[in-house]
Amino acid sequence: MGDDGDDWLNRTVVGAGVTSFFSDLGHEAVTVLLPSLLIVIGAPVYALGVIEGLSDGASSFVKLISGHWSDRLGKRKEFALAGYLATAVFPAFVAVATVWPVVLLGRVIGWVGRGTRGPPRDAILAKSVPPHDLGKAFGFHRAGDTLGAIAGPLMALVLVASIGLREFIWLTLIPGFLAVATFWLLVREKNPAPSRDNTKLVASLRGLPGVFKRFLGAVLVFGIADFAHTLLIAFAIVALTPSLGLAGATAAGAGLYLIRNVVYAVASYPFGVLGDRFGRVNMLILGYAVAVATFIGFAVVPPGLIGYGALFALAGLFIAAEDTLEGAVTAELVEEQRRGLGFGALATVNGIGDLVSSIVIGFLWAFIGYTAGFLFAAIVAAAGTLLLAAAWSWPSAA
Repeated sequence: MGDDGDDWLNRTVVGAGVTSFFSDLGHEAVTVLLPSLLIVIGAPVYALGVIEGLSDGASSFVKLISGHWSDRLGKRKEFALAGYLATAVFPAFVAVATVWPVVLLGRVIGWVGRGTRGPPRDAILAKSVPPHDLGKAFGFHRAGDTLGAIAGPLMALVLVASIGLREFIWLTLIPGFLAVATFWLLVREKNPAPSRDNTKLVASLRGLPGVFKRFLGAVLVFGIADFAHTLLIAFAIVALTPSLGLAGATAAGAGLYLIRNVVYAVASYPFGVLGDRFGRVNMLILGYAVAVATFIGFAVVPPGLIGYGALFALAGLFIAAEDTLEGAVTAELVEEQRRGLGFGALATVNGIGDLVSSIVIGFLWAFIGYTAGFLFAAIVAAAGTLLLAAAWSWPSAA
């Protein structure tokens, strides 16, 4: 491993990956316990939906602002550090909460932190490596992120029963602050400088490259099919309850989600390497196509652990391609001075897609049936895949 220079596996790439591991370990360990905590404090049934919706919406909106201002001020590392700090303190609100609005406040603060840190961190990461190694760098980062998302829930399952719910939540402050320290000590922003472009946000968005706007259009259409993973877990629990009972189906849902995250972690780096070699958009098209097949599979495969296990693995595969390569393509298409804004625009488009898809799929499941929801997702995902393929006149750093 070298210092920041021509070596892609430099201290900034490693630092960003380790930071994301610690941060995700902390907040994912708490997130997986939120339903139980809300039951303990007597929260209404709708509370979790309100908490998830408002925090995700705030995170998506903040990403655009953060990307724009970190470019203009030339202080990307400071923005990212502030975001990691906000996420680190989120568990403290949950640990002391006796009413659900306090949990909501903490979750919004934590997710605003996630939104604040993302675009400037990605811009720092993109600038730290040669252009032909962008896929490797983003794949390494996503793998660290997802390993944390695996370790957090596992740690909760092992420790909560022995030390208690609130005591464990206090413990998760440790990895959160380790993330802040790691980012501060290891990540170096190469040649930080304010942007000479003082254009306002809306005008700056208009000034993004046309090819990148077409890319965002395809991402948005695909995103309208890419519903929240919590809905997929809920579907598995409902489908498996008749054969396993509610307790068994709940455990199976958690196990299936773990399979998805393990595949996600393992596949992220290889997708980045393959994208560098064969073209990032080419590999992203392949990832989107896997999503189409996955949604069709959920519509036609009968309930069962083996079939669902395979489908959850495919879900991990396509999200690995999506998260790794969408960021790498953005770094490829947007000039360095505007990358913070570019990553913010990508995150906002994904956030809009997530919001729309989750609402639409939820209503389709409720009023028509699960098959209709999955077929809708497959059709829309196929449309996004075709849009991406049709625009393949874009430059590739293969």
